[in-house]
Amino acid sequence: MGELPPGPPDDGAAPPPDSLPPGPADTPDWWSTGSRGHERDDAVAWGVPSTSEPRWQAVLAIVVAIGLQVVLPERVIQGLGPRWLIPALEGVLLVALLFTIPRRQGRGESVLRALALTLIAVVTAANLVALGELIRALLEHSAAGGRALVFASVPIWLTNVIVFGLWYWELDRGGVAARLRPAHRRPDFLFPQMTVPGSSPGWAPQFLDYLYVSFTNATAFSPTDTMPLTPWAKLLMMLQSLASLLTVALVISRAVNILN
Repeated sequence: MGELPPGPPDDGAAPPPDSLPPGPADTPDWWSTGSRGHERDDAVAWGVPSTSEPRWQAVLAIVVAIGLQVVLPERVIQGLGPRWLIPALEGVLLVALLFTIPRRQGRGESVLRALALTLIAVVTAANLVALGELIRALLEHSAAGGRALVFASVPIWLTNVIVFGLWYWELDRGGVAARLRPAHRRPDFLFPQMTVPGSSPGWAPQFLDYLYVSFTNATAFSPTDTMPLTPWAKLLMMLQSLASLLTVALVISRAVNILN
């Protein structure tokens, strides 16, 4: 018969390190390594600082929003004064914004941010007034101008998508300039690239990413692949979904009445 294996020591001493089972530090962590073995950048979950924030995309979106407001029929802009007033005010703010864009980080950022928020707020307020006038006109049962009101809902809905994309872009993680710094505040939106290990090393959201979030929220009436994390982000997405839902529901009902 073979000899029995030695039993545990009687003096209470701990077993040698080599005989210990592997602990958490010795086992591979899926969240620390990607599916192909790439190490995950832990800063991704917090939001990697942007290397650059091109503003021309947002400027182009504002120009499109101003153009959409210009083509609205007179019936939905009655509460905005003369037709030229709001587009002229938005144009002046946009020109001031372009002249205030700092050539380098740290110069004129507070003035630039104040002008940007003011411009976005003016576009938002004008679109909300137009949406209110559209809803009031759609609820009237007169057949006159029904088709014009249905067509007017398209630029209002598109402006809704643009303006909320601007809000998301301007407020996430403290603003455009704050996202360029490593010490920015916590993210307000959780993008898919921030959750999949090793998918997009060094990725940071740009304006088109926020515009996409706004579009999907307006079409699905709820978040899709990007989740809001902070109270203000959730509130803004709720307001956008409500405005989009009212527009689509009332326009569809009025269109059905016109077809009948």
